[in-house]
Amino acid sequence: MNVAGIGVVFSRGRGISSYDDALKHGWVKPENSGYHVKEESIIDKKALGGIRRADRFSKMAVLAAVDAVADSGINLNKKKSSLGIIVSTAFGPHVTTFRFLDDILEYGDKNASPTIFSHSVHNAAASYITSVLESRGPTVTLTQFAFSFHQALILAQAWLCEERCEYVLVGSVDECGAVMEYICSQKLRIAGDGRIKPFDFSKIPVAVPGEGSVFFLMTRKKSHKKYCKVAVSLNDKGVEKDRPDMFILDADGMTGDEREYRKAAESGVCISGYSPIFGSMMTGTSFNCAAAALMLKNQMRYACPVQDNPCNINICAKTEPAQIRKISCIRYNCGHEKAVIRLYL
Repeated sequence: MNVAGIGVVFSRGRGISSYDDALKHGWVKPENSGYHVKEESIIDKKALGGIRRADRFSKMAVLAAVDAVADSGINLNKKKSSLGIIVSTAFGPHVTTFRFLDDILEYGDKNASPTIFSHSVHNAAASYITSVLESRGPTVTLTQFAFSFHQALILAQAWLCEERCEYVLVGSVDECGAVMEYICSQKLRIAGDGRIKPFDFSKIPVAVPGEGSVFFLMTRKKSHKKYCKVAVSLNDKGVEKDRPDMFILDADGMTGDEREYRKAAESGVCISGYSPIFGSMMTGTSFNCAAAALMLKNQMRYACPVQDNPCNINICAKTEPAQIRKISCIRYNCGHEKAVIRLYL
């Protein structure tokens, strides 16, 4: 698959250029208890005018999806039936779900809002994206904890190979509401200084809750490859036959014991991890993939935003031009299963 366009909505702004600036600038201490998307980042009357009742979860997804199409420069108006849409999420619109449950407790099940109920289902964001883009192709939402974005990429590859679609808009979205913050505070070790430390390789790593959305416009057309190619493998137990120029670790404190990541760190390959930019989330892989795609396109290595390095591994300590052909993003789940997304020219 070729990446033709990328859209991003995260705590420090909207758009791939904002994300590029954040990667160059480095770590910024989060406000309050986590990395939250600012309201001004999800206000766009033109893009959201027809979906004014949408919740924050759907708005983040719609704007990232719309921006991915715009970033590609491809006119999809005449290709509405050839566009597939795949949304991945770990927890779905849980803020709206709990709001609906609160309404049932307050007013009874007969008087709860049907609008809030319709927004509480996981597929609401995908439905809104389809509506805004007037897509007539297949649309689906995939939900899984650690590997939902990986599964979405595998499905996107299948649709393209089977020629079900000419283009696939594939991405992730997750939200950090009050309930999620409470759960994180009870189940995770929250970083007191707001710094995620991807290279501690700790049994009990620190985390900082985050939220946001990333979408990629994928195609098999080489002429539309604006960034790089992408391949994904789950339950990956093999050794890299062709060593990458960089490993990006999805270590963010969200899935528990991170000692397995040290295997990649001991390879001698340059190591990086950008979770301190966007926060801890199950779908954080998509953000790291966006960083990898930018580095391949710009032939630029971005310095690790937090460079605590107790194991003295070969981390990327400086933002500088570099010849980069391949980057591998590695993620482990709670069961120590490994998934790898390879991005290459």
